[in-house]
Amino acid sequence: MRRYEIRWASLDPTQGAEMAKKRPAVIVSLDALNEKLQTVTVCPLTSQLHPSWRSRLQVRCNRQDAEIAVDQIRTISKSRLGTKIGELTEDEAAALRRIITEMYGE
Repeated sequence: MRRYEIRWASLDPTQGAEMAKKRPAVIVSLDALNEKLQTVTVCPLTSQLHPSWRSRLQVRCNRQDAEIAVDQIRTISKSRLGTKIGELTEDEAAALRRIITEMYGE
């Protein structure tokens, strides 16, 4: 499990407005942490596009348009993650880092 991989993630059970169900999610935690901890930090992907939202990054995943929902970032158990279905390009990873920094600081 490496940073910027996109994997299936089982996000249920949820509460309130959290994104639910099995969906793609991109791993955003550092590889050094991913090696040591039993958890990873992810941003789920959604097919509901909101191009004007600054908290979202548009990407293609499984031949579909999608958005990485940085506003839904969360830490989950590695046991919630399934198979790898892709990974971000270098440009997408850089754009994702910028959005995370804008939202949560350096």
